[in-house]
Amino acid sequence: MNQQLYFFISIAFSLIAWTMVAGRYIWPRIRGRERAEALRPLLILHSFRFEGLVFLVPGVVASDLPPAFAHSAAYGDFVASALALLALLLLPRKSGVAVAWIFNLWGLVDLLNAFYQANHAGLMAGQLGATYFIPTVFVPLLLITHVLAFRILLQHQGEFALRESAHAA
Repeated sequence: MNQQLYFFISIAFSLIAWTMVAGRYIWPRIRGRERAEALRPLLILHSFRFEGLVFLVPGVVASDLPPAFAHSAAYGDFVASALALLALLLLPRKSGVAVAWIFNLWGLVDLLNAFYQANHAGLMAGQLGATYFIPTVFVPLLLITHVLAFRILLQHQGEFALRESAHAA
């Protein structure tokens, strides 16, 4: 089997596994909370996206890692991390929810752009070096938590209160 196939299988299986974790453990714990409290753990997770800067560290990644991919992924993740932290600081105010929207839109588009840039640049899995775990383990979790954040952001506060009272009964 070729290395690219291993790479895509790893991403696919991670996406399946994280979907099961989210459905069984994450979503049930946050779905009944108020919007700000439901968003908080997701934003904390995404605040670690500064780790994407590692794509710019020689020796951690192969010297021939496509620069278009490396720069886009590194700086896009850094901005997503900063937006997640800003949203955390501003929650539960309306400005915090607005920044959470901006973060979630930016963050999801950034991840999708990274896949596009990797494909467009002809990235080979081996060029990722020690960062191989980021797209195969971390990115699927980030994608799923972006979906959860959109679900939270799109729901009205009244729906959370109704669900909470229904679960208590």
